[in-house]
Amino acid sequence: MLDLKFIRENEADLRDTIKRQKREELLSVLDNLLAKDKEWRELKGQIDSLRADRNKASEDINAAKKAGEDASDAIAKAKEIPGKIKDVESKFAALTSEINKERSKIPNVMHKDVPYGKDEADNPEIRKGGKPKKFSFKVKNHVELCEDLGIADFEESAVTSGAGFYFLKGDLGRLNQALIKYAVDLLEKRGYTYIEPPLMVKQGVIAAASDLESIKQSVYMTNHSESEEEMCLIGTAEHAILGMHWNHILTEDDLPKKYAGYSMCFRAEIGSHGINEKGLWRTHQFNKVEQFVFCLPEQSWKIYEELLSNSEEILKGLELPYRVVEICTGDLANWKARSHDVEVWRPTTESYGEVMSCSNCTVYQATDLNIRYKKRSGESGVVHTLNNTALATSRIMVAVLENYQNEDGSIDIPKALQSIMGKKKIEPLGKRKVY
Repeated sequence: MLDLKFIRENEADLRDTIKRQKREELLSVLDNLLAKDKEWRELKGQIDSLRADRNKASEDINAAKKAGEDASDAIAKAKEIPGKIKDVESKFAALTSEINKERSKIPNVMHKDVPYGKDEADNPEIRKGGKPKKFSFKVKNHVELCEDLGIADFEESAVTSGAGFYFLKGDLGRLNQALIKYAVDLLEKRGYTYIEPPLMVKQGVIAAASDLESIKQSVYMTNHSESEEEMCLIGTAEHAILGMHWNHILTEDDLPKKYAGYSMCFRAEIGSHGINEKGLWRTHQFNKVEQFVFCLPEQSWKIYEELLSNSEEILKGLELPYRVVEICTGDLANWKARSHDVEVWRPTTESYGEVMSCSNCTVYQATDLNIRYKKRSGESGVVHTLNNTALATSRIMVAVLENYQNEDGSIDIPKALQSIMGKKKIEPLGKRKVY
């Protein structure tokens, strides 16, 4: 969330953001928050003053006793102070709780170029890459292809785990691993540090990354112990990598820190995007390579373009047709200042589907985790955080299977992956060589 100081100092920009999003109801929330902020600072001043009085009274008592003087007045005064502190601290704690609830409703300051729109349907197309292939035969969807080739099992996974899971077999499992290696190799060559994060993090990290409503909709909770903080299965490597620098002060020489994080990811998907189809496109568990960057504010927007370019290069290398759309004001999540999606072409649906999401969260995520920078000049502040999918293998496998299918049921392997897999085609069982 945004902290009170940031909200106070960026009031005009926040009002502009709220108006551009057509969320005028949040203006009263902002007004109320600023009023509570004033009260919060007054109470904090009272606490500091009372604590100073307590220290002064203690000094007066000690001085009187050393001088052999009567210290009864000072002792009586000192006895009154703890009760006053407790009373003000109680009000302060209650007000802090109210403020935190209100803070969670305030969106990040949007980039000036975010286009207006009511919802996802209004997200404008920015550009396209590649051309969809024209097929001379009736194309099959990826589920049909997988089952015909014997390279995935969705029926048995439904028995063992329920809907939204899958078994990968043979060449499809190897394609999954080849895609991971391909993406990681590309990012490492561009200066990103490869990292495999924990698959579980504390709820506080997830809450800093997004918001409580998103947690309820998509995050698996472990409920492992009432005595410990709730643990969550990560929905993306972004969550764990964000928490890796919790309470760190990063120097100017440290930044930017660029990571290529590979992990399994887990999504409950309870809301409108629930599991409603058989296959690999929308699942509860999947593999993903995520780009994540910590940087100085002045580096932020240049890196944003870099992250988007990296993802486009991955799709260009795989020779998959795609398009880039920008997320409009009405579809932009609270924690994002700007966001673009990259969508891949699916010949079976004759439409583009989202496979990558690039976001600049500026100070929103790093604030609650107290991740700060300090420059050589002495200037300090909260770092900016950015993220973008390099690739989620399940959806990219769908795109490869459907775009590279042949009339005989075989699948051509993209040239960029052939040396990794050691073959050019995924063939039906009867045509495969046995070594």
